[in-house]
Amino acid sequence: MSLLEGILSRLKSMQESEEDTERFFEQNGVKKCKVAFYQKTKSFELKIYNEDGKTDAFQFDNIDMVAIEIFDLLQVD
Repeated sequence: MSLLEGILSRLKSMQESEEDTERFFEQNGVKKCKVAFYQKTKSFELKIYNEDGKTDAFQFDNIDMVAIEIFDLLQVD
Protein backbone atom coordinates (compact mmCIF):
# COMPACT_ATOMS: atom_id res chain seq x y z
CA MET A 1 0.00 0.00 0.00
CA SER A 2 1.37 3.39 -0.89
CA LEU A 3 1.66 6.22 1.60
CA LEU A 4 -1.21 8.11 -0.02
CA GLU A 5 -3.47 5.05 0.04
CA GLY A 6 -2.68 4.57 3.72
CA ILE A 7 -3.53 8.19 4.49
CA LEU A 8 -6.82 7.97 2.57
CA SER A 9 -7.71 4.72 4.32
CA ARG A 10 -7.22 6.30 7.75
CA LEU A 11 -9.24 9.39 6.78
CA LYS A 12 -12.10 7.29 5.36
CA SER A 13 -12.31 5.28 8.58
CA MET A 14 -12.62 8.58 10.46
CA GLN A 15 -15.55 9.58 8.23
CA GLU A 16 -17.26 6.23 8.77
CA SER A 17 -17.10 6.50 12.55
CA GLU A 18 -20.25 7.70 14.27
CA GLU A 19 -18.29 9.95 16.62
CA ASP A 20 -15.82 12.78 16.23
CA THR A 21 -12.37 11.28 15.83
CA GLU A 22 -8.72 12.33 15.94
CA ARG A 23 -5.62 10.75 14.43
CA PHE A 24 -1.95 11.62 14.53
CA PHE A 25 0.42 11.25 11.61
CA GLU A 26 4.10 10.71 12.38
CA GLN A 27 7.35 10.57 10.48
CA ASN A 28 10.27 8.66 12.03
CA GLY A 29 8.52 8.72 15.42
CA VAL A 30 7.94 12.49 15.36
CA LYS A 31 4.34 13.75 15.35
CA LYS A 32 3.93 15.92 12.28
CA CYS A 33 0.21 16.65 12.48
CA LYS A 34 -3.13 15.82 14.03
CA VAL A 35 -6.33 15.41 12.05
CA ALA A 36 -9.79 15.68 13.57
CA PHE A 37 -13.03 14.81 11.81
CA TYR A 38 -16.24 16.41 13.05
CA GLN A 39 -19.40 14.48 12.23
CA LYS A 40 -21.75 17.42 12.70
CA THR A 41 -20.07 19.55 10.02
CA LYS A 42 -18.56 16.63 8.03
CA SER A 43 -15.26 18.50 8.00
CA PHE A 44 -11.63 17.85 8.80
CA GLU A 45 -9.32 20.02 10.86
CA LEU A 46 -5.60 19.62 10.21
CA LYS A 47 -3.17 20.86 12.87
CA ILE A 48 0.43 20.94 11.71
CA TYR A 49 3.14 20.89 14.36
CA ASN A 50 5.95 23.31 13.52
CA GLU A 51 9.55 22.93 14.66
CA ASP A 52 9.18 25.98 16.94
CA GLY A 53 6.44 24.22 18.92
CA LYS A 54 3.57 26.20 17.44
CA THR A 55 0.71 24.78 15.40
CA ASP A 56 -1.07 25.89 12.26
CA ALA A 57 -4.71 24.81 11.83
CA PHE A 58 -6.61 24.39 8.58
CA GLN A 59 -10.20 23.35 7.82
CA PHE A 60 -11.15 21.03 4.94
CA ASP A 61 -14.46 19.66 3.73
CA ASN A 62 -12.81 17.55 1.01
CA ILE A 63 -11.05 14.30 1.97
CA ASP A 64 -8.73 14.47 -1.04
CA MET A 65 -7.42 17.91 -0.13
CA VAL A 66 -6.58 16.98 3.46
CA ALA A 67 -4.94 13.75 2.23
CA ILE A 68 -2.73 15.70 -0.17
CA GLU A 69 -1.70 18.13 2.58
CA ILE A 70 -0.75 15.26 4.90
CA PHE A 71 1.09 13.47 2.09
CA ASP A 72 3.09 16.62 1.25
CA LEU A 73 3.89 17.15 4.92
CA LEU A 74 5.20 13.59 5.32
CA GLN A 75 7.28 13.81 2.14
CA VAL A 76 9.41 16.68 3.51
CA ASP A 77 12.73 15.48 4.94
